[in-house]
Amino acid sequence: MLDVLYESSLSSLPLVARGKVRDIYAVGDDHLLIVTSDRLSAFDVVLPDPIPGKGAVLTAVSNFWFDRTRELVPNHLAELSLEEVLPDAAEREQVEGRAIVVRRLQALPVEAIVRGYLIGSGWKDYQSSGAVCGIRLPEGLRMAGQLPEPIYTPSSKAEVGEHDENIDFAATERLLGADLAARVRDVSLAIYRQAADYARERGIIIADTKFEFGVDARGDLVLIDEVLTPDSSRFWPEDQYRVGISPPSFDKQFVRDYLETLDWDKTAPGPRLPDDIIRRTAEKYHEALRRLTGHGLA
Repeated sequence: MLDVLYESSLSSLPLVARGKVRDIYAVGDDHLLIVTSDRLSAFDVVLPDPIPGKGAVLTAVSNFWFDRTRELVPNHLAELSLEEVLPDAAEREQVEGRAIVVRRLQALPVEAIVRGYLIGSGWKDYQSSGAVCGIRLPEGLRMAGQLPEPIYTPSSKAEVGEHDENIDFAATERLLGADLAARVRDVSLAIYRQAADYARERGIIIADTKFEFGVDARGDLVLIDEVLTPDSSRFWPEDQYRVGISPPSFDKQFVRDYLETLDWDKTAPGPRLPDDIIRRTAEKYHEALRRLTGHGLA
């Protein structure tokens, strides 16, 4: 049975923030410790039941992609070890396998979303306007259809409790400046293309994904947060993919679909999850890790 961590408690480091899934601690002035818990959020509400092993899976998947994409863009992983940051063995044991030490950077106010397939809010936009985030698309595309080319459809980061808003590229230029906006777009598309090709060979279609970036003291672009995980991406099993329907996925869409059957107004507190839903959701996360990396959790 995997250890479950709903919320970390580290007394040796000051807590900076506790997000929907991640707990962030300060490590001096220049670094952060990011702990990925087993919490699961749906419809912007953190549910009361954790998914066993989810945080460790997300950490392992992100680290795998950080390593594979480092030639395209630097990432925020620091050279400090967990032992250096948490010398106390009991504290270290609490977060081992689900914690990373990163450089403290200035996060950009844009979420870099790349879509290779027409699904979700992109499908809704296309149905109403024939475009996604101002990008005109060919007529006659169907739900879950592959786009002629991947498209970059950024969103603005919302305040806590609010929803992100899709924006066009011109808006990102106003937020970031033309050069940095173009760099974020080009790097995002390059990472997606490389990752989508790799994943397809292993039976996973990456329908869309979200990247986050920061800049260091020199203004250089750095990949931060999580990368190409089942939480930040829509993963579909290739053998179950069909155009015209919303394919099953390796992510929390499974939980969202269950929650849609309940009489719940999608506000906190969230409902409890049945054991079967928890187990099957955990299996989906673990299968994504195994397919992508060739192994499960150590």
